[in-house]
Amino acid sequence: MLTALDKKLLQEVADLHGEPPGAFNIRKDGQGIERRSLEGIEINPKKDQPGIDVIVSPGKEGTVHIPVIMTETDLSDLVYNKIDIGEDANITLVAGCGIHNPGSGNAQHDGIHEIYVRKGARLVYTEKHFGEGEQGGKRVLNPKTVLYVEEGAYAELELVQIRGVDQTSRVTEAEVKAGGRLVMYERLLTDGEQKADSDVLVKLMGEDSTARIISRSVAQGNSSQKFFPRLLAYGPGRGHVECDSIIMDRATVRSVPEIWAENSDAELVHEAAIGKIAGEQLIKLMSLGLTEEEAEEAIISGFLK
Repeated sequence: MLTALDKKLLQEVADLHGEPPGAFNIRKDGQGIERRSLEGIEINPKKDQPGIDVIVSPGKEGTVHIPVIMTETDLSDLVYNKIDIGEDANITLVAGCGIHNPGSGNAQHDGIHEIYVRKGARLVYTEKHFGEGEQGGKRVLNPKTVLYVEEGAYAELELVQIRGVDQTSRVTEAEVKAGGRLVMYERLLTDGEQKADSDVLVKLMGEDSTARIISRSVAQGNSSQKFFPRLLAYGPGRGHVECDSIIMDRATVRSVPEIWAENSDAELVHEAAIGKIAGEQLIKLMSLGLTEEEAEEAIISGFLK
């Protein structure tokens, strides 16, 4: 039975207002509490380790929700999920984790997702992270996503850290085969003493493989962020890496984009920018009646969309 707090967390990380549509698995405090499979979309708990297998039949269309919520302190949860999107399938998959830490101990969730997007398939994958709590206990999230995009397949990743996560180490690895396409959007917000590291490695393996990696972040307070996006072309692929950060207060941001080609027909581009909110933007919004704090929030919200 979901509590009001559970429902609030599910709304934050999965935009759910009631029972999820389609197939779903909800994990709470280290246990699967609700699950539904459909014809052509099976969700099965693993037998030898914590986590689930999501198996989508070829040509199937639909939605899958696999959110995680945590409401206990002094709890560490680790899951291994395997997601297999069959050939020519078209799937929207919503993951993510919301932590409400009620105590002074740590609440930590580490998730390892192994995702296969088979030939001609299409996957739109969203993973949101959110944390809150009253007693000062830390909220720690360490996601790892390993993605394989087969020939002619398309994968779109939206990786979002909303608010309240004290520490995160994010690892994203992907291989894109001939004719495959990958688009990755990363949005991160840190404040206070929070720390966020993001390590991305994308390999373009074949002819006409493409990848676009776009990162947007805002660092406030004394928080620190580090980005290490790498794009490697082993074949005649095309790719673009773009990292933009707004830095505020006493925060620190480090961005180290890398491109690496091992084929003379590869086309790779990278760019990175770190800067503060422009004064003219604040003045314009404040002239419309917003306070300085409201103007900053509006600019940040627009930047992270």
